[in-house]
Amino acid sequence: MIENKIKQAVRDIADFPKPGIVFKDITPILKDAELCSEITAALVNQLSGVQIDVVAGIESRGFLFGMLLAQALKVPFVPIRKAGKLPAKTIQQACNLEYGSAILELHEDALIPGQKVLIHDDLLATGGTVVAAAKLVSQLQAEVVGCSFIIALEFLAGREKLKDYTPQTFALISY
Repeated sequence: MIENKIKQAVRDIADFPKPGIVFKDITPILKDAELCSEITAALVNQLSGVQIDVVAGIESRGFLFGMLLAQALKVPFVPIRKAGKLPAKTIQQACNLEYGSAILELHEDALIPGQKVLIHDDLLATGGTVVAAAKLVSQLQAEVVGCSFIIALEFLAGREKLKDYTPQTFALISY
């Protein structure tokens, strides 16, 4: 099963990026092309029946499978980046992370009002980053139709925070 393959590939890094955090590292997955293909197919399968016009990936690990997902769905991909990384005019949204804070940006012309957007990131923790991404999408008058993740850390209750922004949250594995 895909869940077992992912759990076997993910490596835990204790005390990263600060003491007390156990970081779920997906980089070993990236060394396995077949597993990457299986993950993309499993994400697409989970999204069956969801109308998606655009995939928005959150910097930086959300870009990895977000772009693959967009290609598989045959829709555009737009990056949501940390402040100062996008070259054209942007909108901004602050967010609180489980280990700090950040400002996310989206190009102001990245979405068309009414577009149905799937937000993708590698991992759902406290939900702060994804909520900020959803606010950016909403500022451009597009609709968040779902959020997808490879991993959800359910004990941090991030999924609960997303209920105000999207009816559907998908994750391939949960801890």
